[in-house]
Amino acid sequence: MAPSGLVDPGFLRSSEGSLSVAQTVALLIAFLCVHCSSWWTDFSAFRYFQVVTLWFLVTFLIFLFMHIFRLQSKMPCINWALTEFLHYAVGMLLIFIASLVAAVKSRGIFALIAGSVFGFIATVLLAISVCRSYRVACGSQPTSERRVRSPPAFCLDPRCCVCSGRNCNQTAFLLHWRFNLVAAETG
Repeated sequence: MAPSGLVDPGFLRSSEGSLSVAQTVALLIAFLCVHCSSWWTDFSAFRYFQVVTLWFLVTFLIFLFMHIFRLQSKMPCINWALTEFLHYAVGMLLIFIASLVAAVKSRGIFALIAGSVFGFIATVLLAISVCRSYRVACGSQPTSERRVRSPPAFCLDPRCCVCSGRNCNQTAFLLHWRFNLVAAETG
């Protein structure tokens, strides 16, 4: 059973929490290394690096605070596992591109090299998050020959007592849908 209360104190001690903190710290250091350097060799490349690292730093902080304060439970209509998976995947790709461009354009300036190295570290941490969130968001696929139908995005049956035509109670709706599917196949 999940602990009750507003704040989840154990999240930061979990592997997911420490990974989120490591991502935000790596992005913060990468951003500060490039931002504080006055020896830019290519203005547009490092502006791109700053925009990408700062954007994903802020959004990862938002996700971190959402986990700490358990805000996902307040908005059950959003598939948070899929949202985080897509955000981590896009972030990994854009931060990798920005770090690669920063590494190529650094021209031996230590602060810019350090910024790109921390960008690559953040990319590796994001790759770990993508793998972990893929398992949660997409799960394992069935390996049998029998074709499995996927549930509809929302229930269209206004008589449904579980979902009442809305997509707000996803777990109950999926159980209701699965029960109806099994009943239809056996009967």
